[in-house]
Amino acid sequence: MRICVLMLLVGTAVGVQAQWLNNRDSGIPRTKDGKPNLSAPAPRASNGKPDLSGVWQGEGAPISELMKILPAGVNGLGEDPPPLSFFNVLAAYKPEESPLRPELRAGYEKQAAAALTEPPPVLCGPPVMPMVNSLPAPFKIVQTPKLTLVLYESDTIFRQIFTDGRKHPDDPQPSWLGYSVGHWQGDSLVVETVGLIPFGPLDVFGHPHSEAMRVTEQFRRRDFGHMDVQVTIDDPKTYTKPFTYTIPMRLLPDTDLLENFCTEDEKDAAHMLAKK
Repeated sequence: MRICVLMLLVGTAVGVQAQWLNNRDSGIPRTKDGKPNLSAPAPRASNGKPDLSGVWQGEGAPISELMKILPAGVNGLGEDPPPLSFFNVLAAYKPEESPLRPELRAGYEKQAAAALTEPPPVLCGPPVMPMVNSLPAPFKIVQTPKLTLVLYESDTIFRQIFTDGRKHPDDPQPSWLGYSVGHWQGDSLVVETVGLIPFGPLDVFGHPHSEAMRVTEQFRRRDFGHMDVQVTIDDPKTYTKPFTYTIPMRLLPDTDLLENFCTEDEKDAAHMLAKK
């Protein structure tokens, strides 16, 4: 039996094929045939900084790359696969080079093996930061000079990224998505997030984290239709050194988000995995 690892984990991809259709956005540049010109220059906000606003989703990893970490196969439901970081944030490391602390490796290896052979539980809990950026579901960025909002279709949750010059609180209230403060470095929005609860894995394989984790993201819009989000994890209680990975993003033009909740009386949970 091959388990579909491209599962609807915590109900994240329910709305992917149910987006609003033909919602033509007059602000999107077009080619002569009327299609969105996703290679056009990135737009600029009124303050001259790149405007990250739009509906985005992580670009699917090439099947050849997925097969390196998912040798049993990657059955799916016709959707594009998620980014590589959705499955393994340390995919770039050889097992013997992993920065995961030695005393934590046995527990992680057991979790990773189970992820490849056993159906994962479908639980109605919010996805943790920064895994939320790698989900196979869209999110929307709304950028203003002093505040950038990130609205996730998954569970209809949101993040606030404060760009008004404030510092992190001395003792932030722990939360699933943390407390985020951003500033611009050239054309990149740099976001530092602290105050994260130590629950939930960083990926499908189950890489852990602690309450000491600090996440730094760099959002860089390459052109109108593409953006890179570089993620650095610094968690000295869990990893021997910081590590970095990049999530390529693609714009979803002429669409918007739908309300999506995973509820405790979810009747579809038993059908949210594809088996063969």
